[in-house]
Amino acid sequence: MSSFSLTDYLRTRGWRHISIILFFVMMVAVIGGIYFATQKVEYVWRWYRIPQYFFYKDTTEIRSEIGGEVVSLVPKGDQVEVAIRGVDVEEVYPVPAHSLKVSKGDYIYPGDILGVYQKWKVGILLIGLWITLKVSIIAVLLGIVIGLFAGLARVSKNPALRWTAITYIELIRGSPLLVQIFIWYFVLGTMFNTLLARQGMSQLSPLWYGVAALAVFAGAYVAEIVRAGIQSIHRGQMEAARSLGMTYPQSMGYIILPQAFRRILPPLAGQFISLIKDSSLLGIIAVRELTKATREVVTTSLQPFELWFICAILYLILTFTLSMFVQYLERRTAIGG
Repeated sequence: MSSFSLTDYLRTRGWRHISIILFFVMMVAVIGGIYFATQKVEYVWRWYRIPQYFFYKDTTEIRSEIGGEVVSLVPKGDQVEVAIRGVDVEEVYPVPAHSLKVSKGDYIYPGDILGVYQKWKVGILLIGLWITLKVSIIAVLLGIVIGLFAGLARVSKNPALRWTAITYIELIRGSPLLVQIFIWYFVLGTMFNTLLARQGMSQLSPLWYGVAALAVFAGAYVAEIVRAGIQSIHRGQMEAARSLGMTYPQSMGYIILPQAFRRILPPLAGQFISLIKDSSLLGIIAVRELTKATREVVTTSLQPFELWFICAILYLILTFTLSMFVQYLERRTAIGG
């Protein structure tokens, strides 16, 4: 039998085990360093208060809208129907039996509390997460449509289409997203909402101008990704398709774009992950997405450390989920090919 040396162990599985241990040691060191730093600034961690910003029990008071006498209390399951008779009207209020605060014959004034009930409600962080998810999904879908058409126009032989696409791409990519959000909301939004108001129509909320800004911004980058994907396909495939009698749109739809789609999936995923993070800028136009919701909670609760960590984790969940979905699509397209 040959002797087993340390070098052989490292060459097999030992180095992998050491790397895993080293990773966890570094994570513990980072977390310990953060905790030690917070102790130096005398910060008190209050993680137990975080769940209420996701779900909480809201206490609602049941108040009488009229003044009059309580003429009857009729039990109905776990509730009691309180009938109040006023001068010319009688109203019935369902009140939870355990919180009933009146008796038969009592005189009630408008606004008096008849009882209370508790109901689970969604917290501000979960609302912000949902708005971020909704904005990102809509902007991604619109960005794909805009980018696809702009990318096709970018490689078109028609000068009008090609120059229009180039102008759009360069203008959008050459200016900051924050400035574009301001333009969409304060300039275009003001003009459009003014026209809607003059026509007697309801105005659009800031959320839709934020979605438009993100979609147009993403569309410019998607257009370049689509253009690069199309040009990466050998020109002979287009010529072969046209020689078989296919039109240009048919050649693009059935031959070129399916192959290009496999190649542009990774850069598209990166662009859409960036879009999810860029949605945090919409807080400046009063869209209560995740970052703005976190900022509001930090202002009222004075818990910046816990809440910003939670905010970062929620963004990580969104981006990691999208990354896993794109990897799934890559495997499916690879199998299909």
